[in-house]
Amino acid sequence: MGDQEDTMVQDTTTPAGETGSRFMRGMLGFASIMLMLNGGFHVVGGFVALLEKDYYQVGSSELVVSVSYTAWGIAHMALGTVVFLAGVALFYRQPWARVVAVIVAAFSALTNLTFLSAAPVWFALMIVLDVIVIYAATVHFDDEQPEIDY
Repeated sequence: MGDQEDTMVQDTTTPAGETGSRFMRGMLGFASIMLMLNGGFHVVGGFVALLEKDYYQVGSSELVVSVSYTAWGIAHMALGTVVFLAGVALFYRQPWARVVAVIVAAFSALTNLTFLSAAPVWFALMIVLDVIVIYAATVHFDDEQPEIDY
């Protein structure tokens, strides 16, 4: 009877250092999904800028960078594609993807900041997503580095 009880008990402990890497994998998964979502939002915003010029609250001359909505639409669609692809690379844990994700998310936040007066709520939410991605990609950044005993 004692042998049966021993076989039914499972070892639920994790090896040393696994908790940090499990948390890191979860944060990277979250960041990758948010990057892909944000890339999709950029593409949608680009299509709106190309197709519905009267949708935005201000004219293109009142933006921080005064260019036509057509140019902004193309820029948002291109940036959205890059952001989405960075999210895919981060999802598949490419070694360079964390650094690229932070750079792309920062550039995305700056782009959204320059476009903020056109649709304040929409682009403010996208900036918040960018900041969350930057945090998620950089938290416990040293977990991937091998530990060195001195």
